[in-house]
Amino acid sequence: MTDGKSTNAEKVPPPVGKAGQPASPALGAYTLPGRVPDPRPAIGQAMEAERLGLSTLWLSERWGTKDFGVLAGAIGQVTDSIRIASGITHFQSRHPAMLASMAMTAQAMSNGRIVIGIGRSVDAMWKAVGLPTSTNASIIDSAELFRRLCRGEKVKYDGPAGNYPSLRLTDLPDQPVPPLVFAAIGPKGLGIAGRHFDGVLLHPFLTPEAVARSVTAVREAEKEAGRKAGSVRIYATVVVASGLDPAEEMAVVGARAVTYYQIPKFGEQLAKVNGWSIEDLDALRAHPHLVGLRGAADSVRTREQLTDVASSLPVEWIRSAAAVGSAADCWKTFESYRDAGADELVLHGSTPDQLGPLFG
Repeated sequence: MTDGKSTNAEKVPPPVGKAGQPASPALGAYTLPGRVPDPRPAIGQAMEAERLGLSTLWLSERWGTKDFGVLAGAIGQVTDSIRIASGITHFQSRHPAMLASMAMTAQAMSNGRIVIGIGRSVDAMWKAVGLPTSTNASIIDSAELFRRLCRGEKVKYDGPAGNYPSLRLTDLPDQPVPPLVFAAIGPKGLGIAGRHFDGVLLHPFLTPEAVARSVTAVREAEKEAGRKAGSVRIYATVVVASGLDPAEEMAVVGARAVTYYQIPKFGEQLAKVNGWSIEDLDALRAHPHLVGLRGAADSVRTREQLTDVASSLPVEWIRSAAAVGSAADCWKTFESYRDAGADELVLHGSTPDQLGPLFG
């Protein structure tokens, strides 16, 4: 459905610098990381993110308290310049017209500051909730359906992404189509991002070396698709914990790492991308808090329990793929990801109101 050349990357507002933030690399951050019973702290976090001069504020959407449409609307009213990104939502979790409608309404409410991050997730999740799983073909076609609907085109479609006899958004704001960013780890996903998306969101806990290899894969796919060099904006997610005592550092960084590595197949994929031995995953998953666990660990285990599990991880798996220590140590790590080819870093784990020491 698409030749991969349609892009809105050039329409993304340039980063803004405030509070003495170094010009390079560009930085964004997550609001409301992990499980939250109350979404309202996102308002204060968004205001602080803009005060610090961060480029983009990301929300990892979860059903219940982290609906992107609601929070994007609220954040857009208390900020003026920071981009607001879903990181991530999924094509099949909303009807195509509903996703495009949400995105364009949010564009209007924020004066064009929306970025839509899209992920694949795991097949077991979609089967459990009765929604179709993603395929490469459905993802590519869904991206083009989204763009066409956001441009006001009438869409008739029957293919891998579903059957839609007649779709159209009749009333649209005078705003550009939001950039689409694809969350990818493996070579196929990186290739899809390079050919068909406006950006790629790289997963947390990739080493700078793994990011460099990912950047190469995206740029090669971008070139093969005949796209302008640099069309795809590369976001590298970096879990950060600066100036914390060892116990809190382990809670912020180690516990979050556990939530990724404990997932079957997904943990193996992360280890493989980083060049680590997957045998170390066996020791992690043998921990009493994880044995027999189904689903995401952070949905059924406490922060303290996950921190306890994190002691089973090799130190290298945390230290070489996250930003920890002093502010100077963290900035050195940020620069290593910049040198690896990342256009922007997405700081995770610490909320914007906890990032002040980095800019002191």
